[in-house]
Amino acid sequence: MPELVIVGAGFAGLGLGIRLKRAGFDDFVILERAGDVGGTWRDNVYPGVACDIPSHLYSYSFRPKPDWSRVFAPGAEIQDYLREAAREEGLLRHIRFHDELVKAAWVESEGNWTVHSTGGSITARVLVMAVGRLSEPQVPGIPGLDAFPGRAFHSARWQDESLEGLHVGVVGTGASAVQLVPELAGRAGRLVVFQRHPAWVLPRQDHAFTPAEQAAFARGSSGASRHRGLDTGPRRGLDSPGYRQALFDEAEALFPARIAGSPQIAALRERAEAHLASSVADPALRAALTPDYEIGCKRAVFSDDYFPALQRPGVVLEPSALAAVDGSTAVAESGARYDLDALVLATGFETTRPPFATRVTGRHGTLAGHWAHGMTSHASTVVTGFPNLFVLDGPNAGLGHNSSIEVIEAQLDYVLGALDWLGGHPDSVLDVTPEAEAAYTELLDEAAERTVWVQGECASWYTDHGRLTLLWPGTAAEFRERNAGFDASVFAQQRLRVAAGGDVVEVLD
Repeated sequence: MPELVIVGAGFAGLGLGIRLKRAGFDDFVILERAGDVGGTWRDNVYPGVACDIPSHLYSYSFRPKPDWSRVFAPGAEIQDYLREAAREEGLLRHIRFHDELVKAAWVESEGNWTVHSTGGSITARVLVMAVGRLSEPQVPGIPGLDAFPGRAFHSARWQDESLEGLHVGVVGTGASAVQLVPELAGRAGRLVVFQRHPAWVLPRQDHAFTPAEQAAFARGSSGASRHRGLDTGPRRGLDSPGYRQALFDEAEALFPARIAGSPQIAALRERAEAHLASSVADPALRAALTPDYEIGCKRAVFSDDYFPALQRPGVVLEPSALAAVDGSTAVAESGARYDLDALVLATGFETTRPPFATRVTGRHGTLAGHWAHGMTSHASTVVTGFPNLFVLDGPNAGLGHNSSIEVIEAQLDYVLGALDWLGGHPDSVLDVTPEAEAAYTELLDEAAERTVWVQGECASWYTDHGRLTLLWPGTAAEFRERNAGFDASVFAQQRLRVAAGGDVVEVLD
């Protein structure tokens, strides 16, 4: 049996695979339900899809790419980066494609996980969930949507058929919609954007890298990676590893703008208001596009072409949500009606209640049951009652100001530390104590109280039951400092008593 099963071949799952291979650990399997690697960047192929974190920061620090085409990489380029990483790092033979997790259960009598998938069953000592938080599209229960005679699909399940000349509705104004709308505005015969709540929009200021800049990055790429911890040297030029550090520092400087009532959040709001004022001359449209909640409470978006797109001929901003579908007519909450040929649902993802949680059963029930009142963990990676389970990109493991790759890499260090410990204790299991998880949760709840995510007077996908459950309420450097190092002392000291035949007969505390 493999020592380790990883579920998911996106940034987190591939990153762990790369680190394992480089450490000489070869006994693992990656289950991937789709036919390719990439996760979010494989699934999201809608026109205009791109990252909103600078390319050089939204990539593995241990696998730099000097020839990114732009400051903010297009989605297809990120997908190619992950494909190349999987191929060159020797991961493809470890990946079982078209193999979806059905259920996984901790078997106490054997001291391991039994993983059932569409491709069969696997027994492994360690299970790592690396499915990400943007993997399951959220489709709202809109009355009549199922009977819509035209095309209706989620933005993460993009259909290649041309929408040229059609009357198209886009439902939502989040990050995906803000990228998609400018692309459709030049193709659709008529475009209606259904806006439940306006988004705070900041200028993007994207540009292509010149060949000279790419050459400079390439000269500095050797030694640019880090294995653990960031290069803490001063900022330097493009021909130095300091460029990534400079991007990191600039992102970290944004965290004070997530503290409710801070001068920094006021300055950020003023920047967004100025962007809106300079982009939209019509006072009525400008008022409709002005949020009534604090900036950052919901995810802020970055665009230089969203506001201009809304002012193009044939584009209509409907300042209310889509309430129902009556045949081919979309009915807004305002009562306005629009005859449409296609509906694109840019309505986000299942985040605070990840569907995989219903499929993972520990000592006392499922992860979904454990998280019924909001996701909790210790070190944002381990969950009490689920021995030898590690969750990447899960509870409080996101950032609202910096690259998620920074958190993922810290979690990879944590998992590798745990695997080292397990390797030295072959008769033991790791189950974090309830007290450690409760203390960590209390710490995060207290830290979150000062943030805009709790005090911003909005309902967002970052929170659940009034708690901040998706984001880390601090800086990326603080996450790494607290959570990258594995500490065995917070785990119940348990070992397995094994009978002569090799079967586990008892778990000893």
